[in-house]
Amino acid sequence: MLALHADHLKNVRSVLVDGGYTGTNFAIDVKTNLKATVQVAKRNELHNFTVMPQRWIIERSFSWLDKCRRLWKNCERHLNTSLQMVVLAFLALLLKRL
Repeated sequence: MLALHADHLKNVRSVLVDGGYTGTNFAIDVKTNLKATVQVAKRNELHNFTVMPQRWIIERSFSWLDKCRRLWKNCERHLNTSLQMVVLAFLALLLKRL
């Protein structure tokens, strides 16, 4: 997916991801396709709550997606259709904020 959209993402210098993307394959893929670095926002401790600025950005994005009723349940037959619904949800969010 990064290779398909590398032309549109040429200004990206750093990619902020959740702890699920800690693999070296993902970091190498981002480095080769986008020439960007990967920053992983991890939790420090499970029992101690502290607001981490980078993790807050990721969790806030997930909560924005939860407000879209179409994304609550996976009703799509194809994965590409589901991906496009996520893209449309973020696009609608950005257009509301302009």
